Amino acid sequence: MNRPLLPTPGAGFDEPFALLSACHDRVQRSLALLQRLQGHLATHGADAQAQEAARDVLRYFDIAAPLHHDDEERHIFPALLAADAARHGPFVARLQDEHRRMAAAWPAARGALTAVAEGRWTPETATAALPAWRDFSALYGPHIEAEEQLAYPAAQALADAGATRAMGAEMAARRGLTAVNPGR
Repeated sequence: MNRPLLPTPGAGFDEPFALLSACHDRVQRSLALLQRLQGHLATHGADAQAQEAARDVLRYFDIAAPLHHDDEERHIFPALLAADAARHGPFVARLQDEHRRMAAAWPAARGALTAVAEGRWTPETATAALPAWRDFSALYGPHIEAEEQLAYPAAQALADAGATRAMGAEMAARRGLTAVNPGR
């Protein structure tokens, strides 16, 4: 059940704003998988299916989510601040604080997922894991909504075609890739 960490068709580096939105879709799918995993563990324990689901969630939040946050920190937030720091500053500061809170909450959630992935799930693990997973997941809903409804549209309105191409190329380069259709 390995999901690609790279963009799906229609959301490539040549369309970085669509790619950022597609990443939010993957965040939500990963969090939904984490929710389903909780029910599965209660019934089946850390069986092979639970272990694979835990590895999928770990892979996304260990690799793709930090890259996604970095994309926003490098491209979305600076554009908003450059356009109107007085207007966008408090909003950007909130989003950056949420990124820090997500990063700080991840180790506790990660530890319990690692226990599942390695087949070491116990009732004691569950006692610590479920609140950690709940707290980690709760950070994302309002954050994604704010970025989708406000930050991305505002940043996209500020970006001309050249800036958008450069943004996509930089995002691809940080992943060791080349942008698709960079001349568009």
